[in-house]
Amino acid sequence: MEPTRESFNPWSVVNVVFHHLAAQGLHPILGGADPGPPAADLLRALGIEPAAEGDRQVGENVKKHLAEIRAAMFDEDGS
Repeated sequence: MEPTRESFNPWSVVNVVFHHLAAQGLHPILGGADPGPPAADLLRALGIEPAAEGDRQVGENVKKHLAEIRAAMFDEDGS
């Protein structure tokens, strides 16, 4: 019998780390590099499979991509 694999959203890890640092008086700043991939690597190192379910950024990227497809298929001015 294979053990059940855990999954976790890497952005939740980023959120927990940032709140922990802020509680310690540090003020981390998001920008430049995407912290998602290192957070996913950390989860894998802990034996947890990263999963994007519930990830708001994934949903926003899908919406953006769909908007780009609509713009390519239809006139942007609606005519």
